Formats: sequence, C-alpha cells, structure tokens
Amino acid sequence: QVQLVESGGGLVQAGGSLRLSCAASGRTFSMYFMGWFRQAPGKEREFVAAIGWSASNTYLADSVKGRFTISRDNAKNTGYLQMNSLKPEDTASYYCAAKIGGGIRDTISYNYWGQGTQVTVSS
Repeated sequence: QVQLVESGGGLVQAGGSLRLSCAASGRTFSMYFMGWFRQAPGKEREFVAAIGWSASNTYLADSVKGRFTISRDNAKNTGYLQMNSLKPEDTASYYCAAKIGGGIRDTISYNYWGQGTQVTVSS
C-alpha cells in the first residue's frame, strides 16, 4: 500500500504558475504509475497527466498540453505537476493517484489517492 499527500496548491492570477507535489510513503514508489486528476465543483473528476515508472513516458490531457509538465523523482518518493500559464478554467481540486496496472486516463484504474489540494486561478 502507498500513501499520497499533495501540496503546493493555492490562489494565483491567470497566467501564473504553481508546482504541485505528491509525496509518497509506504511501498516502493517507483513500482507505481502516477497520475494527476482534478475535479471542479459540480463536475466529474478528470484526467490531467500521468507518468510511467521510469519517467520515460508521460501523458497529458489535451487541455493542458503545452502548459503543464509532469515529472517524478523516485529517489525522493515524490511526483510533481508544474502548471504554467494557468487559466480560470484550471480551478479545481487536484489529486495525485498511483496504480500498478490498468488504463492510464481512467480514475477506476488507480488504486491509491491523495486527499487533494485546491488550485484557484483568478481572472
């Protein structure tokens, strides 16, 4: 089992940047595929980004391509989501998640979830 804790959320103006962190504890972090999801009020949780075990493969939702970057440092048991050129529509609670197998973009494939961190982008 792995425990995940997100940090780095906050309030930022449109066009600004934030870097979210996801600290993992428990079983070996490098065993897990890691993803970031977000959920805005009244909306379903949606895929944002994912990264493979060795960080050689990354996946991004079309809505964040060119603005967000996902990375991980297995030595530090930490994953990151660098968010640049933020827009008001990026406002949501952001969750990191971990899985062994299954789909990359499906919430149901992820076994472990953090508690979320709020990102608010003002216009």
